[in-house]
Amino acid sequence: MSQEGIRAHVAPHVIVVGNEKGGTGKTTLAMHLAVALVWAGQRVATVDADTRQHSLTHWIDNRRDWFRRQQRDVAVPSHICLPQIEANTRAEAGHFEQELVSLRRDLDFVVIDTPSREGEVAELAHSMADTLVSPINNSFVDLDVLASVDPVTFAVRNLSHYAQAVREARRRRRSVDGMIPDWTVVRNRIAPLGSRKDCPISRDLNELSLQLGFRWLDGLAERRIYRELFPCGLTALDDCEVQGISGLYGTKAAARSEVEAFVGALRLPIDERGFRRAKLRRAWLLSHQAPLEADELLG
Repeated sequence: MSQEGIRAHVAPHVIVVGNEKGGTGKTTLAMHLAVALVWAGQRVATVDADTRQHSLTHWIDNRRDWFRRQQRDVAVPSHICLPQIEANTRAEAGHFEQELVSLRRDLDFVVIDTPSREGEVAELAHSMADTLVSPINNSFVDLDVLASVDPVTFAVRNLSHYAQAVREARRRRRSVDGMIPDWTVVRNRIAPLGSRKDCPISRDLNELSLQLGFRWLDGLAERRIYRELFPCGLTALDDCEVQGISGLYGTKAAARSEVEAFVGALRLPIDERGFRRAKLRRAWLLSHQAPLEADELLG
């Protein structure tokens, strides 16, 4: 199916979390994005396009299992997990197309977590993005994922393979419907303390953003809470206590604040109907569950 055909069926705003480098926190960002949108009353589906790791799928499965055991209603997005088709990336891309077409048109957002490698699935996902989120670690090594930079003038010497792929994906998207996806580079897994705006990485990102056409912002700090909530399927936005994990919630308020700041900085088209749905859902929870449980769940 052509990209035009897919766009005709996929009405939601598509958020793609992508970067060819591993270990940058793509899945953590994707999960927190999806949960934040669901809690805001948006109708959300997640797609795990990493056909080898399936980390987002495991997170979603853990979440469903945790709240089933707790016997609570919870914000869980609809989810699609792409199966691995050995040595046949074209077949994987074809299956990805079919899944996108099958998504309901009444969704507000689709959040796609892509693999840390090139391939037809990742290429197609990038060309479908309305918002592209590319996390990098706070290091000069990760800057090289975007481009090689002259150490004196900060001019771009050569675009990286990934930057060239994003440029081509944006060109293809513009040829389909005239839209240029909003590309946001996220400086992720940064130190919780200390000055962030004055470091050399910020200076280079400012220069690169002008030359490559992206916005950049700070993402999530390197916090224990993000790693240790994974087995329960929880996020920093969920007000649920986890027994057996001591000292975890000392940074919870800070983690929640940085997630909310990150989501707000993406400038997503969150509509008022969603907020009304969220308000009605909260009212339903308060009337159908014990007050203490509702308070814990809603925060």
